[in-house]
Amino acid sequence: MALLGAPAVAGPVICTTTMEAPDPSADSRSPVQVTTCESVETTRELVNRRFFTWRAPYARGIDMVHQFTDLLGIAVGGAEGNRLMGFGFPDQAVIWDASAIGNTVEALIEEQSPARPWRTMDLPNGFDSSLAMEDQPKGFEIPAEPTPLQPLW
Repeated sequence: MALLGAPAVAGPVICTTTMEAPDPSADSRSPVQVTTCESVETTRELVNRRFFTWRAPYARGIDMVHQFTDLLGIAVGGAEGNRLMGFGFPDQAVIWDASAIGNTVEALIEEQSPARPWRTMDLPNGFDSSLAMEDQPKGFEIPAEPTPLQPLW
């Protein structure tokens, strides 16, 4: 009955299945399939958690406790504004939050881009040869003697 009263936590879950060696005391010698599941933090949850690492959200950060701790240079952060983070005035704590967000964005971009660079074939360069040296179409012959040019006037 106690299980029905406990709140359930919902969120994304990743399950992995592996084949492992059987228990030596078991009669069967075939591999055992083991599945483990772990909850995963979404990108939105990660960014929110990192954004409020050193400073509380604005609405939580203007109460009497935060005004007093800001005056003394004590950083109180977290999404609920109730975690003592260390010594730091508000301007320093905002810089720390910005650094945390910057590092998080860098890590997220790194996760999205491939680890190895894309390799493509080089494009031909038009400046490494002469047009006179290019292959001529069949049936087109270069005259042995150049013909004189006619003036335009």
